[in-house]
Amino acid sequence: MPGYRGHLTGGVVVGILALAGVVWFGVYRPDLETGMILLAITLMGALFPDVDTDSKGQNFFYAVLAVLDLALMFKEHYRWAAILGFVAMLPALGSHRGWTHTWWAMILVPMPILLLPVIFYHRPVENLLPFYAAATLGYFSHLLLDGKFW
Repeated sequence: MPGYRGHLTGGVVVGILALAGVVWFGVYRPDLETGMILLAITLMGALFPDVDTDSKGQNFFYAVLAVLDLALMFKEHYRWAAILGFVAMLPALGSHRGWTHTWWAMILVPMPILLLPVIFYHRPVENLLPFYAAATLGYFSHLLLDGKFW
């Protein structure tokens, strides 16, 4: 099974292919900044299933989340910072290769990306779907590389 570099590589490949595909077929055309954010979310999704263990992937994942959380607090986006903090705690609720390595976690774990902004900020769910899809796709790449689908 790949380490964090393998999962990052898998996330990059899947993320770039997905972005290229949706742009090519005219399904979705994000600007450059949004495209980079979507790719970053895909990478975070690709690392998420292994953040329940002491690893370089975990260190990288939580370093990125800490910087992002601090930036949100600095900009006085406390609700977003709270949402991020809540989601960051989820892996501590189980054992490694437990619930984080299941197909249903791949669907449910990114769900706060859809639900919490709708609940707290009344954002339209369709505006959030690309971000949910990016996280789910990254998660999928992790499970695929770990051989969970065969």
